[in-house]
Amino acid sequence: MTSTSIRARLGRPGSILPWGAAACTVTAAALLAAVLSALRPALPAIGKGYASWHLGYTDPDWYLYWILGDATEATMAKSAPGAVLMVAGAAFAHASRRRDGGPRGFAQACGTGLWPWVAVSAGLGMLVSNLMWGWTLHASGTWQPTFAPFVSVPPAVVVLYGAGWPVAVTGAVLGALLVTPIALVLVDQVCVPLDVSPVVGSVLAMSLGGIIAFTVCRRLPWLRPVSGVAAGPAEAGRDRTATLFWVPRRILADFTEAHFYGSEWAGAGLLIGCVLQFLLNPAGPAYGSGLLPQMIAVQVLTAACGVTLWRARWSAAGWYPTFVPVVSVAPATVTAFGGTLLPSVAGALLGAIAAPPLAAALARWLPEHVHPMVAYTASMGICTAAVIPLVDLLPGCHLS
Repeated sequence: MTSTSIRARLGRPGSILPWGAAACTVTAAALLAAVLSALRPALPAIGKGYASWHLGYTDPDWYLYWILGDATEATMAKSAPGAVLMVAGAAFAHASRRRDGGPRGFAQACGTGLWPWVAVSAGLGMLVSNLMWGWTLHASGTWQPTFAPFVSVPPAVVVLYGAGWPVAVTGAVLGALLVTPIALVLVDQVCVPLDVSPVVGSVLAMSLGGIIAFTVCRRLPWLRPVSGVAAGPAEAGRDRTATLFWVPRRILADFTEAHFYGSEWAGAGLLIGCVLQFLLNPAGPAYGSGLLPQMIAVQVLTAACGVTLWRARWSAAGWYPTFVPVVSVAPATVTAFGGTLLPSVAGALLGAIAAPPLAAALARWLPEHVHPMVAYTASMGICTAAVIPLVDLLPGCHLS
């Protein structure tokens, strides 16, 4: 390939992010790192929640960190800085796609252009969930899945029924009323006694709560379905998978697909925020486990394997749920085996092989009024519940 053709390919709209924008991103990350490093001695005093993720429900300062961290629970990062930079990246991606000549990353909110309302409804759902069920943190003294609405019913309702406060508030309330309590029961009464990963209970609650919520939505007179909603942001007739850097961009985007973002900008913000917090204080993100580096590495491996393995499906359909193991099997396996190399890699590979096709197959069985989120989260639960015991049978692999 000649240098002229390479430049033409790199400059093709939508193929990759412009080098200038990438340089600005790296520069901004470096400046942010420098600022945070300078503030490091004062951070624990500024916010107690920064010092550790450990429970302190009655402390408003700590609880703010908990609520913000809920936005990154889908990746098991539990990082307030990661949440802030993820939303900032998504906002930048949304603004860029609306501006001619901007760095056109992957479309967000299933290609509907409704990202602002998705973010509003998800944020309200997370806030209401914590207001209604945050007391369980204090009562139990252990982690609780208050994050569940953020990546399930509220954003899905917006995608199905369009913009507006009635839609956003309805989705938020249904998510807090249905998904969170089901998750609490499944995690505390099923997963903990049976020693099953809490990921299983959380995502199955999203699936069950979603079925109920979408059935209720059909009967609400102020909701009218939007026609032509797709499972993901497919761009018909335009094969992007052959462009340079599509795979690394897609890996980044898969980190936020569960949030209904699916943006490489949002994914980059999430990872930068989580890594910066870990460098400043390893006891902060990932529940203070110190496993954030292993977790991110295995998630990247899972995403890379999934995107590469199912690239033909991406090319044929314009979208494919390769994100499913990234936010379920991969981090759950790392946590279950304490970040040990062999079981973590085995879980990553098995998740990449099994979870996306199962999610796609389940989605085909759903009626039109149910968002495919129900199928994707069901696949997460099934695969996580199956892969971890399977990996435990391998020589040299033992649950922590």
